[in-house]
Amino acid sequence: MMEHFILISAVVLILLIMVSLIRVIGGPTVGDRILGGNVVGTKTTVLLLLIGILYEDLGMFVDIAIAYALLNFIATLGATKFFLRRGDVGEMVEEAITRHEDSVAETKTPRGGST
Repeated sequence: MMEHFILISAVVLILLIMVSLIRVIGGPTVGDRILGGNVVGTKTTVLLLLIGILYEDLGMFVDIAIAYALLNFIATLGATKFFLRRGDVGEMVEEAITRHEDSVAETKTPRGGST
């Protein structure tokens, strides 16, 4: 019974990885692509642990999952640093701050037109 639960969890996790890959491939901004790649790496780490439970050798798969998570983290940092130097992510951060400031200013303005 436990094997069926783990297999179903693994299949659902694979489907969620596919959904995240859509964001990686067609993300509107570079930041969305980087974040999507990080999400895929995190879900893959959990999938490795589920495989370790299925094979009843969790110790070996924990080591592999930790190494994979570390590589995923380093790759995310490297991609972010590369795109920050290029200027795309810096512009994206400035745009997000501007949108946030605009939304805060919009909520502070009185509605209804009367003073």
